[in-house]
Amino acid sequence: MNLIRASALTRRFGDNTAVDSVDISVEPAEIYGFLGPNGAGKSTMVRMLCTLLQPTSGTATIDGLDILKNPGPVRLKIGVALQDASLDPKMTGRELVTTQGRLFGLRPGEIRRRIEELAPLLDMTAFDDLVGTYSGGMRRRLDLAASLVHNPTVLFLDEPTTGLDPPGRLLVWEEIRRLNRELGMTVFLTTQYLDEADELADRVGIIDHGRIVAEGPPSELKRSVGNDVVVIRTNGRRDEVEAALTELDVVDRVDSFDHEIRAVTGNGARALSPIAVALDQAGIAVSELALRTPTLDDVFLEVTGSHLESEEP
Repeated sequence: MNLIRASALTRRFGDNTAVDSVDISVEPAEIYGFLGPNGAGKSTMVRMLCTLLQPTSGTATIDGLDILKNPGPVRLKIGVALQDASLDPKMTGRELVTTQGRLFGLRPGEIRRRIEELAPLLDMTAFDDLVGTYSGGMRRRLDLAASLVHNPTVLFLDEPTTGLDPPGRLLVWEEIRRLNRELGMTVFLTTQYLDEADELADRVGIIDHGRIVAEGPPSELKRSVGNDVVVIRTNGRRDEVEAALTELDVVDRVDSFDHEIRAVTGNGARALSPIAVALDQAGIAVSELALRTPTLDDVFLEVTGSHLESEEP
């Protein structure tokens, strides 16, 4: 049985359709990455699955429980760390996590044990300081710890590393892996960071304008683009560039987009020189010629015609 299942889930705000008939299924002990740009519908999807926002239409279940018919039992099954966490600035980190444990019915001894287990997520020197003194990164880690205090079956993380420095990101990544590997926890992770989805997710769903445009393991999605990609940027003359590249046996496919042309090839190292020679012979001035392996951004570009514009830390 799927631990998370959504069928034709839709949410409209007036004339705006934020989530448009989305179907998703997530297996037990899977890390599912929900990747897309800001405004694509990621957070709206999470809020519906977490019973914080009612769908306009469609259905969804968490561990077999309907999110509309059984919101209370669903909330006991899940842990949630949202982008805009509401943390009381007049409480200490320890008090906040303790209060969260009490709300879930944990005994004082259980709460103390869970705090000790979650301590690596936090800077213990600041754990007894007021939350109002915490940096943005500390707040993110505290919110994550609070969402885990009751040891949920499913963990929803909405942009969990936004605002964290590189060491903080790596710490959160390792904790997500540990929860999944050692406890078998299912993780539904939304992100706009390509490296985060690639690094953590067993499967990725790419959402754009409220619709799923691609889904699958990151490695398979990247293989669908091709083995290697040569990126060409010129001062125009797009038709001539395409014509010159299409004639080459080493080029499998030519894709043209607003700001660049991509030559998909089975062997980028072998194709780079012929491509450069062909463009030079055609009298085409090239401002950039770069070889790389496909990324999830290439997948997004392939299915939408535009780049996934995320500011990588």
